[in-house]
Amino acid sequence: MNGFAGIDFQQDDLTLSELRTAARGLREAACTRWLLTLITGEWSRLLDRARHLHGIVAADAGLRSAVAGWHIEGPFLSAEPGFCGAHNPALMCDPTPGHLEALREALPGDPILITLAPERPGSMESIRAAVRLGMRVNLGHTNASADQLREAVVAGATGFTHLGNGCPQHLDRHDNILWRVLCQPSLAVSLIPDGIHVSPSLMTVLHRSLPRESIHYVSDAMSAGGAPPGRYRLGAWELEVGGDQIVRRPGTTQFAGSALRPVDGVFRAAAMTGAPWQESWLRFSDLPARRMGLEPGLAVGAPAEFCLLRVDPQGRLTHLEVVGA
Repeated sequence: MNGFAGIDFQQDDLTLSELRTAARGLREAACTRWLLTLITGEWSRLLDRARHLHGIVAADAGLRSAVAGWHIEGPFLSAEPGFCGAHNPALMCDPTPGHLEALREALPGDPILITLAPERPGSMESIRAAVRLGMRVNLGHTNASADQLREAVVAGATGFTHLGNGCPQHLDRHDNILWRVLCQPSLAVSLIPDGIHVSPSLMTVLHRSLPRESIHYVSDAMSAGGAPPGRYRLGAWELEVGGDQIVRRPGTTQFAGSALRPVDGVFRAAAMTGAPWQESWLRFSDLPARRMGLEPGLAVGAPAEFCLLRVDPQGRLTHLEVVGA
C-alpha cells in the first residue's frame, strides 16, 4: 500500500494520527494487515522515512498488528520510459549490498519485500545479499532480458511485482517483458485486479496459463484509495483521480498507482476470471502472506479478526463488517 484514505505514505512528516487514519480505512475495506510501501526516492531520505515510520508503528499496538511488513519499490528500477512507470527516473540508482544492509538496519527484524530491475549493474550480488538478510526479492519495473531474469531467479528472486504494469503501453508482440516473465515458471506474479491495470482478457489468459499458487493480488493503492475523486499526492507527484477511479498524472493517460479498495478487487477479480470470490480472497490474503513468510489464518496469539460479508446471488457484495481484535 502506497497510501490510503487520503494519506500518502511517501511524505517525510507522517504522524501517528495519519497512519491510524489509513489503517482504519483499510480495515473498513476488509484489509486488516498490509505491507507499507515506500517508492523511489533519494536513498538517504527513503531510509530516514523508513526509520521514522518504523518508530511510529513500533510504538502503537494497533499499527503493529496492521503493518505486516514493508515493500521497498525503488529506486533500483529501470529508468527507461514506460518501464519506470510513475517513479522518477532521475532518482534511479544501481543497488549494492550496502544499500540492503542499511535498509535492514532501518527496519530491524521486520519482513521486507524489495522490488528491483535485474538489468541494473550490481543487481545479482544485491539479490543474494537481500536473501542473506532475510528479505524477499521481486523483480519489476524492468526490461530485463530472458537471461537476466533467469540469473536473477538463480540469485534468489522469487516474484514479479504487478505484472502487466510498469511497462510501456505498446510492446513488441514477439519479445517483451510479459512473455519473458511467463517463461520463468518459478516466479510468482502479483496482479492489480481492478479491470484497468490488467484487462479482463489478460487476467483470463494469465489464470489459464499459470499454476494456481503462482498468482496473487495487490491493490497498489495510493492515497486516493478509499477516497473520493480529486487530486492526491504520491511522493513528489500530484495525481488526479476521476470518476472512473483511474489514477493518472494530470493531462496524461499514464497510470500512476491505483485507487482500488482491496475488497473491491476481490469481486472484480472474480467477475473477470469466473472463479468463486473466495478464491480471489485467498489470492489477496493467504497466498501473499505465505510468500512473505507470514502464517495466515487463525492461530494462538494472533489477532482474532473476522470479515463478515453478505454476497447476493449475482456475486455482488451487499454488506461488509470487520469484527474482532
